[in-house]
Amino acid sequence: MFDYNRGVSPLYTDYYQLTMGQAYFKNGLHENRASFDYFFRKVPFKGSYVIMAGLHELLSMLESLRFAEQDIDYLKKLDFDDDYLDYLKDFRFNGSIFGMDEGEVVFPTEPILRAEGNLLEVQLIETLLLNTLNFQSLIATKASRIRKSAGQSTLSDFGLRRSQSFGGLQASRASIIGGFDSTSNVLAARIYDIPASGTMAHSFIESFDDELEAFRNYARTFPENCILLVDTYNTLKSGIPNAIKVGQELEKKGNRLAGIRLDSGDLAYLSKKARSMLDREGMEYVKIVASNQLDEHVIKSLKDQEAPIDIFGVGTSMIIGRPDGAIDGVYKLSWAGGKERLKISENLQKTTLPGKKKVLRFFDSEGMFYADCICLEEEENPQKMIHPFEKEKSLEFSGQKSENLFHCQMKDGKINRETPGLFELREKSAARLEKLPPEHKRFDFPHIYKVGVSEKLLNLRQNIVKRLQHYF
Repeated sequence: MFDYNRGVSPLYTDYYQLTMGQAYFKNGLHENRASFDYFFRKVPFKGSYVIMAGLHELLSMLESLRFAEQDIDYLKKLDFDDDYLDYLKDFRFNGSIFGMDEGEVVFPTEPILRAEGNLLEVQLIETLLLNTLNFQSLIATKASRIRKSAGQSTLSDFGLRRSQSFGGLQASRASIIGGFDSTSNVLAARIYDIPASGTMAHSFIESFDDELEAFRNYARTFPENCILLVDTYNTLKSGIPNAIKVGQELEKKGNRLAGIRLDSGDLAYLSKKARSMLDREGMEYVKIVASNQLDEHVIKSLKDQEAPIDIFGVGTSMIIGRPDGAIDGVYKLSWAGGKERLKISENLQKTTLPGKKKVLRFFDSEGMFYADCICLEEEENPQKMIHPFEKEKSLEFSGQKSENLFHCQMKDGKINRETPGLFELREKSAARLEKLPPEHKRFDFPHIYKVGVSEKLLNLRQNIVKRLQHYF
């Protein structure tokens, strides 16, 4: 498990990373220079984009990556060679990471990050990189879809109890990048400086003989931030009327009821009734919180029905990335020993792109995202791009402005760019998403964003494939 004071153990990896490391070491290849690309092939949630998240946490872990004495002792039990273990005792990640900024809107097949270093070190970080970026990008993307539905309403992460164990910490972080405002996860709130939020459970109310008395006790304890759960027994006949009574009592003491929460039933109908009942008593200021199996589709439906809900508490669907549960991000060797490398597959879509690359993003005349072109690192402003897998499809550029999305994020094992706060990342992500045309953001049958490769890169891939024909 990750210790936020001491970092993560390099044993947080797959066994074969360490066995390959020993094979490189024993054959004198471990210091050879190499480059790997991180990318994904399929967009989750039947969407067209992904919000890249997890980068700064990854960089922080890489900067402090060390084999502790107990790590080496354990590897001895697995019969790794002593000279290899002696090498690992002094292991540090001294490589460099190039790629897109955290919070960027990214698309399938394009490199998102490139890791460069000696072969052993860039191999050993594969699992940690994939584990961190795949999961947090999944959750940030789900959160961004929920934010799209919620509009200006407040969004709070209520998902910890349904998360994949301690992954709930990273999920809470990623939810903010995707557009959420707060979390019920207190440890995540402390670690990542996220506002903590929450109300009460049904058990608190059930522990009293009377609902009104339960409300009064809670209001007495939290007079300045009292949100009452009104659906334990009967929302309209007891819950809301009792909340109004307590709200009136708070007013007499110079305080105000902060809100009520609906956690079951027809949320559109009940929220409208609740708003009417509260407003009739002069309590227009009381917020309505809704929870219970919410996602982007349910929230969109509630908004379409003009449900007067101010705050949405979203749990399971966001915290586990329902219905997909994973992004199929991969980490593939693209350069080693002074040569471009690739993996060939009978399925052309799994034949990788060789060499050290960057991604140029082109903009239309209105400053909106137009297309992304994958090209070799040294290329300048290619005149056209070609579909990665369908050579007959191409797109010519005629004066569109472009932006290089690749930056040096880590140099020689040290973080190379300023680490922004989570809410800065949220604003950056939202600003970038605004530049993605609406047809790419719709939930049903979104338009596919154009990603292509330069002619020079495509020719390089074809030449290497020809050179490897003897394998077929």
